[in-house]
Amino acid sequence: MSEQKELENLQSKRAELEAESRSLKEEQKKLEYSLKILEEKVTIEEISDNNKDAKGAISKLEAKLVELENRLKQKPQTPPESSAPPPQETKTEVIVSPEPEEAPAPAEAAPPEDSEEGGVTVTAIDDEALVETQEAKSDKQQEKKKHRFF
Repeated sequence: MSEQKELENLQSKRAELEAESRSLKEEQKKLEYSLKILEEKVTIEEISDNNKDAKGAISKLEAKLVELENRLKQKPQTPPESSAPPPQETKTEVIVSPEPEEAPAPAEAAPPEDSEEGGVTVTAIDDEALVETQEAKSDKQQEKKKHRFF
């Protein structure tokens, strides 16, 4: 009988260990589940904190925007004198006309500016006029190029 008693003891011990194993596995599953829950809670808290920070930054920006808009409304709509646009530059175009056959003697003084005997005439042209002239020339050249191929 002692062999049978030993077998029963071993089977009983095995049953206890299997029960303990199941219990440990269940506890492990519960702990893993609790761990996942806590990780989610921590993640949610971090996101919530980030959202609070972003909302605070947004409210500061909105307040500054309102303040600046109010400052603009309070100022008169006329532009200040200091920020007036700079005057437009004028470019000069030099047109050289053919010189007369008789050149002035080197000992003579330079002719006065209104005199047209010198052979050089200087004309002031506004930037806009110069740009329009250049655009017109380039448009004509474009048209010529288009017609050459057709």
